[in-house]
Order: sequence, then C-alpha cells, then structure tokens
Amino acid sequence: MIYRRSCLVIVVLVLGGALVGCGHPTKLTDSEVAASIKQTLESNLFQLPPRVQGHYGIRLFRITGDNKYLYAALYDYLIVADRLHAIEPHLNDQAYIKNAAEKFTARLNSGTREKLRREALKKYPEHIFYANKLLKYSARLDEFGASLPESAFKALQAYDFLPGLTDEKMIRAWAAQLANHVYWLRQLGIADHTKAFKQAFLEAYPHSEDHALSRWHFRNKLYGLTHFVLAASGYYQRHVDTNEFGWILDYFAQNQQKILTHATDNIAAEIAICFLLMRQSDHPLVSLTKARMIASYDPVAQMIPSVSGRIDLATGEHRNVLAYMLLAWPEKLHPGPYFDQFANIQKYLPRHHFDSPPQEQEDNH
Repeated sequence: MIYRRSCLVIVVLVLGGALVGCGHPTKLTDSEVAASIKQTLESNLFQLPPRVQGHYGIRLFRITGDNKYLYAALYDYLIVADRLHAIEPHLNDQAYIKNAAEKFTARLNSGTREKLRREALKKYPEHIFYANKLLKYSARLDEFGASLPESAFKALQAYDFLPGLTDEKMIRAWAAQLANHVYWLRQLGIADHTKAFKQAFLEAYPHSEDHALSRWHFRNKLYGLTHFVLAASGYYQRHVDTNEFGWILDYFAQNQQKILTHATDNIAAEIAICFLLMRQSDHPLVSLTKARMIASYDPVAQMIPSVSGRIDLATGEHRNVLAYMLLAWPEKLHPGPYFDQFANIQKYLPRHHFDSPPQEQEDNH
C-alpha cells in the first residue's frame, strides 16, 4: 500500500482515499496516487490486450522518453501495420469498401451513441472505412516514422472527407473522432480542414445552446473540444499554441463547475491535460481536476474505477493512464517513438514494413 504512517501505532481505515490513524487523516498526494496507478498498470501489463499495452507504452514513452516502453509501444505498431497491410490490396475495390463499412455499422448496438452514429452514417456510409481504418492506420504509422504505401496516399487524396467532417449529425455523433480525422489529414499533408471543422463544430454545438444539451451531448461536446487539442499535439508529442486553441481553454474555464459536476473522470482528465499542453499548469481547473482524480482513486484496487464503479484494467487503462499523466506531467514531451532509430527494435519490425525491409537477424534463445 502507499499510505504514509503518521504515528508508530496506527489503525488504518480506508475512507475516500484518506488515511485515518491516531485521529489525524492524511490525504494521498499527487505523486503517491500517480505512482500507485503506474505500478498497478505496469505490474499487470502483460495481461492486457495488445492494443491496450500499446496505448500505454506510447503515452508513457511520450511523457518520459524512457526506452523501456518501446516494446509495449511496438505492439501497437505491429497490429496497425498488419491491418493496413490487409486492406491495402483492396483500396480500389468499391465492393470491398462498401462491405467493410456495412460490417462496421452492423456491429453498432442500440445505445444512445450507437443510434446517433448509425443514423449519421446513412449519408456517408464509406466515411468510416476511409477515416477509421485507412486514415487511422496511416496516421499512426506516420507517427512512428514509417513510410506509407503510395496506394494509401492516393486513396486518401481521392476520397472527399470534408462533407462528413462538417455534417451536423456526424459531429453530434462522432465529435472526438472527427477531430482526430481532421488533424490526421493535416498531419499527413492530405488536406487542411481545420478551419472548416471548427466552424461546423461550433454550429453543431453553439455555446449559446448549452442549456439545451443533454448530459450525453454536453460530454460529447467536451470530448470533441479536448480532441482538437490532443490531436493537434500528436497525442502528447508536443505542446500546442494558445493562439490557435485558447478559445477552447476559455470555454472550459467558463464552464468549470459544470465540467467538474457532469464530466466523467476520463473527460475531466483530458480537459486538464489540454491546459498542460498549452503550458497553463497553474490554472485552477488543473488543480481541481487533480484533486478529483485523487478523490476518485480507489486505494484498494489502486486505480480509478469506472463511473459505475467497475474495476477492470483492460477497459480502465485509458482513464487511468490519463490520470497518471495529469498527476505526473513532465516539463518535456518526446515525439515518436520512431522505431527505425532503435537498433534493438529494427529486427522486430514486420516483414511487410512499408519502407525497405530490415535485415534479418538471429534471435538468441
């Protein structure tokens, strides 16, 4: 356990993340909660699905620069490279693309979000293939410094993303995801739709109409706004400019109490990290959100449970790594990882690596 002892003889009562001993409660600090979450995730990392391990490894590398996270991050690279390799031969096959999009839509269940998404996709059925498969995989590999096949660039250039990105129903169903798509397109040099998307987003979710939003839509709006910033940062690879995104911080500050009341821990952490990505660590919302993370932390499970109280590392990794990043935010961020720069990694790159294949090397067993 990570509690501090405040006297020699102690009776411990866990209550809301505090230590009660000798009549003097001692609250956990930012560093204690961060260290505990990190220990919980890393001691169980091998039990998590490969993409979840990759998600964790990428983020820890970017905020620490520690090469020990390269192999976890490599999991993501291997899976994404394999998936792009699988769809690449079919990029000119409209029947394949149509079938892939229909399969995705058919998997959507009957929840609020899924109903909205299914309805929005009726007008743009192929958007999900180009954006959530081809664009997503291409952008991720580009983040790792991998060369992409020319066929992928041509297919991305040929598809008109703008109508789907600026459609009101699409934004109100996929706010965060569309923000990702916009900044991935800019990252790859395919198109810059940032101004058009910002205008469409504010028309779909005008600030003056916030009072009419359901809790779900308010959260969706917040989540979308965070992803303007997160996606522009390359997901924690670099800081971003307040000249471009200060309007988002202004909105968060003006709605501070509503955010603290209605946002999930996941969204609240991302909002606070948006301030950190613009070097505004002294904003009151940052310290308030840190306090909220500590209050949400379960000292028995040594992680932050879901809204429903569920303790599950696979589904809770995203929420908990965000909390860790917020509580242990560094001065310097680290781009990549660029796997070609690490000799000990190169031999593990896939044989269908889209650049020249690495030299075969023997593994020592």
